[in-house]
Amino acid sequence: MPSVAKHLKTSSERTGNEYRELHEWLDNDPEKKADRHDITKIYEYGRMIEERYGKEGLQEYIQHIHDDVKAKFEHIQHDLEKAVTDTLAYFGVK
Repeated sequence: MPSVAKHLKTSSERTGNEYRELHEWLDNDPEKKADRHDITKIYEYGRMIEERYGKEGLQEYIQHIHDDVKAKFEHIQHDLEKAVTDTLAYFGVK
């Protein structure tokens, strides 16, 4: 998943604002990180975030979750493709 620094950079490029506090809230507490990235809680957390940061902040929160999910699936896809390639090579298939 992208680092907080990457999230800050992309938020800044999109909006002119890093939304540092928001990205750090999402990522910097290991005990709460999974809960704060739980897509079933987007509505609950989204309301709180919109109240604090406005609609643009809400969009950055959703984009943060989107970017993390996308990165995770790209990593899984890469691992799967490598495993398939390695398995086929083991059996002499190229």
